[in-house]
Amino acid sequence: MFVKNLLVSKRSDYFLRQIFSFRKLWASAAPDTKIENEHLNNQEHEQHSENISGPLYRDHIPTSLLQKALLTIGSSVLCITDPFRHDMIAVFGETTGYASAKQIRKKMLNDSEGSTILNDKPRINSNTLDYKFLASLPHGTLGQAYLAFLKDNNVTPDSRRQVNFVDDPDLAYAIQRYREVHDLNHTLLGMPTNMLGEVAVKWIEAMQLGLPMCVSAALLGPVRLRKKQREKYLKYYLPWAVNCGYEAKFLMNVYFEKRWEQDINELRRELNIPDFPAKC
Repeated sequence: MFVKNLLVSKRSDYFLRQIFSFRKLWASAAPDTKIENEHLNNQEHEQHSENISGPLYRDHIPTSLLQKALLTIGSSVLCITDPFRHDMIAVFGETTGYASAKQIRKKMLNDSEGSTILNDKPRINSNTLDYKFLASLPHGTLGQAYLAFLKDNNVTPDSRRQVNFVDDPDLAYAIQRYREVHDLNHTLLGMPTNMLGEVAVKWIEAMQLGLPMCVSAALLGPVRLRKKQREKYLKYYLPWAVNCGYEAKFLMNVYFEKRWEQDINELRRELNIPDFPAKC
């Protein structure tokens, strides 16, 4: 009986430690919640389980399976109730995307351009982009179109969150790369940042990448469309996005940084991206 009670006590203690740790993780993942902000420094991160190792890369927060499950449940609920919680969308993408990230990396390794990306590990942010160079490029080039997209939509490449909860540095980079080329996908596909454009891009990303976050957004996003938007979506956007997802080459294998000077329409033809219906 003593041994049995001891085992139960140990299990309860482990569970309580996971819950306590989860509060700190949640504060780190969602700093704007009402949970007390307890700073998590990767170098001082407490080890609450034998299953949790030390940080594997910069910004990595090691988590156990239980902690990942709690983060997944919490982030999924907030994603549904507030689709504009991009921090929670990011957390959900990380805690559910391990298997898909492995497939993404595999596809990139099997492609010469994709494997070069994985080897170089380029980043897209204000520190790496040469805005003056992009502004000097001729109209119709990828670089000029991307810079115009950023200005027209008042967005910045620095808005993409750092990956925290993926317990593999190579897979973490694959997901980070996906986040940082998302706006380039919009540019390349010619899709706006409104709901119709976002859902269309998410369908293509879902079909090519298989990330649960992308699949969920593609399936649930149309629910928020108004009647006229839904009609356009069903008649034009969805068929085009599905066709593009099937026919286009794997977009994660595009080394965008080496193609700034390329004509964007030429690149679309190279990648087999179908034209969007002119009637829409």
